[in-house]
Amino acid sequence: MSVRISLTLWYTFLLGAILLSFSILLYLMLVLVLYQQVDQSLQERAQQIGNRIETETTFRLNEEQGGEVVLPPLDVFSTSAIFVQVINAEGKLIESTNNLGGHRLADDVDINAINETGQATFTTVTIENARIRVYTAPIVVGPPIQVLGAVQVGQSLQFIDMMLRMVLFFLTGGTIIALVVAALIGAFLARKALTPIDRINQTAAQIVSGQDLKQRLATPPTNDEISRLTTTINDMLARLDNFFQAQVRLSADVSHELRTPLTTIRGNIDLLRSGAANDPQELDEALTVIDGELDRMSRIVTDLLLLSQADAGISLRLEPVELDTIVLDVYRQARVIANGINIQLGHEDQAMVEGDADRLKQLLINLVTNAIKHTAEGGRITLSLYRDHDWVRVTVEDTGRGIAPTALPHIFERFYRADEAADQKGTGLGLSIAQWIAQAHGGQITVESQLGQGSTFTLWLPNKLERKRKTTPVEILAVQD
Repeated sequence: MSVRISLTLWYTFLLGAILLSFSILLYLMLVLVLYQQVDQSLQERAQQIGNRIETETTFRLNEEQGGEVVLPPLDVFSTSAIFVQVINAEGKLIESTNNLGGHRLADDVDINAINETGQATFTTVTIENARIRVYTAPIVVGPPIQVLGAVQVGQSLQFIDMMLRMVLFFLTGGTIIALVVAALIGAFLARKALTPIDRINQTAAQIVSGQDLKQRLATPPTNDEISRLTTTINDMLARLDNFFQAQVRLSADVSHELRTPLTTIRGNIDLLRSGAANDPQELDEALTVIDGELDRMSRIVTDLLLLSQADAGISLRLEPVELDTIVLDVYRQARVIANGINIQLGHEDQAMVEGDADRLKQLLINLVTNAIKHTAEGGRITLSLYRDHDWVRVTVEDTGRGIAPTALPHIFERFYRADEAADQKGTGLGLSIAQWIAQAHGGQITVESQLGQGSTFTLWLPNKLERKRKTTPVEILAVQD
């Protein structure tokens, strides 16, 4: 079942339930009010007749028949729909209005109930297919209390029944018509409301079928849920496009990076097959080259595996770490691979941070290794550690050739190398991994560089153990002459 049909059915069902509940409540209230009015009118009419009987009734003495009660005329209390009769305690009719036409308003059961209880009662009787509401009020004398008879006042319910049937007819018909109209309007509104969704679906299907993530959905100027949904989908398409473009570039870069060592290995294997294997010196040189290229390929694969884990959301083991100890370990390791470069310690504070010790050490080694690659023999690399109130900073400052301002924004991109000729052995992944590790710790790496004078890489880590506070560190800067 489509959403359009579901919305229409739910809208119609809810409206029908509301209208049905309202109609039933209105009908029951109308029945209650009308019958209460009839009962109240009958009570008032019976009280008037009872008062008239008490004041105007006369007794006559007849030698043949004994005593006789002469009642006032009852027709003055009757109308075309009001009937009155007076009965004695035995249920014998004493007098009635002319509009009754010889009919009785109550049977012996009602009379016996009056004699037993001495209380007024309401009954509904049917005379010639017409329902009549009857109120019976006993005539009581005493003490001792004795029921002499009763005054019965009846009112035809024909008009009320007809009015209730008309109300029921209009309520039923009105509810049905309202449901039909509501269903039509609901279907129209649902179609109008879901039309933008259909357009979004069609456009998205075209984008998927055409594999063109550069297309975008037309954003309606309504600033409603559909507009926000369209904006969200466009943002998602933009991110997907960037992701796929990055994957394409990554595949191209990986192919390029792996092609060179594979070509070198194949060339040396062909050289060995051609007879170089019989010369110990050429064999040793070929195996050394093959081993070096295999080592480079291994580093590339390891770095790519780490970056893929980073993209998948790998979690780090965060625990209190003595950052000054890590800086000292990196300093000692850097001196081993310095190749004639002066490695020294600068300012060094004691600092505890919350992080992964192995990853932080890998980050700093990548920064130092990058500085060594771009610093000539006799140059200087300085490691410093600063502890501020909100941040802990580790700087790696070199006196190398520096970074061009145009290359500075791209140095953390994967496989990006500012100078291909100057660095044939690098993979272009070290700084990307370092930046990911920094961001995974809630920090980042910033760079200040000047061509011909060197670069300064600064690792910013939040000082969470002293005070948890979010601020934004310095942006990446390029210092030009």
